[in-house]
Amino acid sequence: MTFSFDNHTLDPSRRELRRGSELVATQPQVFDLLLHLLKHRDQVVSRDDLIALVWGGRIVSDSTLDSRINAARNAVGDNGKEQKLIRTFPRKGLRFVGAVNKHSDGGPPAAALQEGAAQPRPVLALPDRPAIAVLPFDNMSDDQEQEYFSDGISEDIITALSKLRWFFVIARNSSFTYKGKAVHMRQIAAELGVRYVVEGSVRKSGDRVRITAQLNDTATGSHIWAEHYDRNLTDVFAVQDEITDAIVMAIEPQIYAAENFRSRRKPPNNVDAWDLVMRALSHHWRVTRTDSAAAQALLEKAIAIDPNYGQAQSLIATNQMFGVHLGWTDIASAAPTAERAALAAVSADSEDAWAHTALGSVYFSTRRLDDSLSEFERALQLNPNFSLAQGYYALALCYSGRWQDAYAAAQRAIRQSPRDPSSAIYHGVAAYAQFVGKNYSEAMTLAREATRQRGDLTGAYRVLTVAAGMAGQIDVAKAALAELRRTQPNISLAWIATQLPWKLDADREHYLEGFRRAGLR
Repeated sequence: MTFSFDNHTLDPSRRELRRGSELVATQPQVFDLLLHLLKHRDQVVSRDDLIALVWGGRIVSDSTLDSRINAARNAVGDNGKEQKLIRTFPRKGLRFVGAVNKHSDGGPPAAALQEGAAQPRPVLALPDRPAIAVLPFDNMSDDQEQEYFSDGISEDIITALSKLRWFFVIARNSSFTYKGKAVHMRQIAAELGVRYVVEGSVRKSGDRVRITAQLNDTATGSHIWAEHYDRNLTDVFAVQDEITDAIVMAIEPQIYAAENFRSRRKPPNNVDAWDLVMRALSHHWRVTRTDSAAAQALLEKAIAIDPNYGQAQSLIATNQMFGVHLGWTDIASAAPTAERAALAAVSADSEDAWAHTALGSVYFSTRRLDDSLSEFERALQLNPNFSLAQGYYALALCYSGRWQDAYAAAQRAIRQSPRDPSSAIYHGVAAYAQFVGKNYSEAMTLAREATRQRGDLTGAYRVLTVAAGMAGQIDVAKAALAELRRTQPNISLAWIATQLPWKLDADREHYLEGFRRAGLR
C-alpha cells in the first residue's frame, strides 16, 4: 500500500519517499513519523503518540521531536509557516491535512492494512543522537539494605544525563528491567536501541564505600571509560550527589570523543548533521584560530543539511564569540551572525543549556553583561553540571566586577570537569578574577598553570602580562607580552579598550595600566 500526495509518493514496503520520480533521502525516524501521520490523517496525533510509536516510548527531548517534525515537513516540501500538509494544533498535536490517495502495491489485501489494524512492533533503530542506557548498579555489599543506595546512584545518573539535551537517555523503568539479570550488551543494545551502556557496582564496608562505573560501546563490546571512587560515608546523600556529578562529567566528553571517532570512520557520502557537529566540537575545543575556522566551516555544512538544528546553531554562536574574545574575529562582523544563530538555538529548544550559553556569550561580547549573566544562570539551572556554562559565567562575573563570585564559579568549572579540554581556559578565568581582586601573585600562578596546559592560550598570556606588570615584575611581564604577541599579533591598548566588555571603568583602567607597565603601546 503506497500513499500519494502533492506530487509525492510514500512506499512503506520499500521505505521510500519520492518527489515525482526523484528519491528523497529521509532518516528512519522521519519516515516513520510521516507514515504514522499518513495512516492516522483522520485525527490529530499527539506528541506522546508519536513518541510511543516512533521512539518506543523512550525519553525524547522536545528539540529532538521538533527537529524530526521540521525534517518531515522539509521532506514533503512543507514548512512550519505554511503548514499546507502537516499542521500543528497547539497543545493537541499534529495532523496530515493534505489530500491523499492510497494504492495497492500487490502486497497483502487492503483489509489487512486498515489504519486501525494491529501492526508488528517496529525494530528499534538507533536514534540520530548518542543513545545511552544506565543499568542499575550492582549492590556488592553484604547488607541488602544498601540496595537503595546503589539504585539511587543509577537513578541520579539517568536524571543528570537526561539534562544533556544532545544525548538520548533511556528512561529508568526500561533500564531497571535488567536489574539482577546477567544480560549480554548486544541484547541490551537491540532491545533498547542504544549505542552506549553505563554499568557499575557499589560496595560498602563500614563507613567506606567504593563505587565503580564504566561506559561501554555496545557496537564493539569495548570499554570506553572506567573509574572507581572511594569515599567516606559521613553523609550518604552528599556522597551520592558527588559521585553522580563526577560520573556524568566524566561520561560526557568520552561520548563526544567516541562519536567524533565514529564520525571520522564514516564514508564521506554518509555523514549527517550530527557527525559534522561532532567533528566541529573536536576542533572547537582545541582553541586555535585555525581550528576555530575549521569548526565554523563544518557547522555551516550542518546547518545547510538541517537549518533548524539547534545544536549546530549554538556552536556557531559560541565559536564565533570565543574567537572575538581571543582577538581572532572582529566583533562588528561576527556579532550579528552569532546572535541570529544563538536566538535560533533558543527557539529550537528553550530548555537546552547549550543554547542559553551561546546566547549568553553573545550578550557578553556585545556588552550586555546583565543579560549575559541571566542566560548563563538559566543554562546552569537547566544543567548544573555544565562546566562550559560555569566557565563563561565566571568570565562574565569578572567583567561585571564581581571577582570573588567569578573565582568561585571558575573553581567549580575546574572541579566539575578536571579532564575537560577547556580546563586551561577555566584556569585563565580564575587568574583574571584574582587580578581584578588585585591578588597578583595568585593571578600569576593560575595564569602560568593555564599556559602550561595550553601554550597558545591568548587570554592566559594577557592575565600573566598585566598581573606581572602590576606586581612590578617587569621582566616577566615583557616575556609574557612577547608570547601574547605571538598568539594575538593585533594586541594593542586600543583593541583592549574597545573590544573587551568591562562594566566598570576602573577595571578597564586597571587592566590597561598593567599593559602599559609591560611596555604595550
